[in-house]
Amino acid sequence: MASRTCSARTAAGEPCRATPRRDVPFCFAHDPDSAPEAAEARRLGGLRRRKETTLAIAYEVTGIRTNEELERLLTVAAMETLALDNTPARSRVLTEIVRTALKVRESAQLEERIAALEAWARRAEIEDSQRTRPRRSLFEDATKFEEENL
Repeated sequence: MASRTCSARTAAGEPCRATPRRDVPFCFAHDPDSAPEAAEARRLGGLRRRKETTLAIAYEVTGIRTNEELERLLTVAAMETLALDNTPARSRVLTEIVRTALKVRESAQLEERIAALEAWARRAEIEDSQRTRPRRSLFEDATKFEEENL
């Protein structure tokens, strides 16, 4: 069974590939009966995108992909929450922000330690391939590495 598609054309002249509404050959965006609602949806979508950009600039938030970005967002949330009236709800929010910030910090520290251990393991592997005498145990090497580097 072939799927139905909207019978309108896009601004580029291509056929619209959206699914049409029930009992109408057009999708929501192209249906003349839903034109006012579609225009309002487009307007609200533009406002939302504009608001996101404005907030990102005002708060200097660039995303939430890195630990630094997460820390920045938590800082903004904490500062905005501190500006609110002192209530039990505000205290709970601040407590949760602190708890989350500690988890982000712990995650960053673990990432650093893992990267350092991986670098050490690569160096140890290279040294092993060049070594003629037997090496110490892995535990002894890891303990020595932590004492020297962490």
